[in-house]
Amino acid sequence: MNLTSEPIRITRGEGGEVEVEGPYDEFAAGILARAGFMTFPTLRGQWVRLPFDLGRAWENEHASWAADMLTAARYRVDLDPDLRPAPPAASEPPAARRAKTAMTAQPAPPAGVRRQHR
Repeated sequence: MNLTSEPIRITRGEGGEVEVEGPYDEFAAGILARAGFMTFPTLRGQWVRLPFDLGRAWENEHASWAADMLTAARYRVDLDPDLRPAPPAASEPPAARRAKTAMTAQPAPPAGVRRQHR
């Protein structure tokens, strides 16, 4: 568990990549991997980022998913507001159902007669 006061930051870098900065432990690294983040060794430690070129919607979804999972595990997380998924589009109300007419309604079978299934 992250016992420092510094949060794990999930940001969009200068090149457009979604990356993780700040202190994280092995458990947090596992959560990030579950959300699709990849870890690469660097001269300064580790570079944790999402794969490139999968689209902003996918990146936003996985970044916010990682933030939600880390928060549920009681890590302090700072998610870049640009990475929050777009709210669902306002949907139209369902189309009115057509009432059955004499032409489309099936007559009820006489009492005691079973209808055969096709």
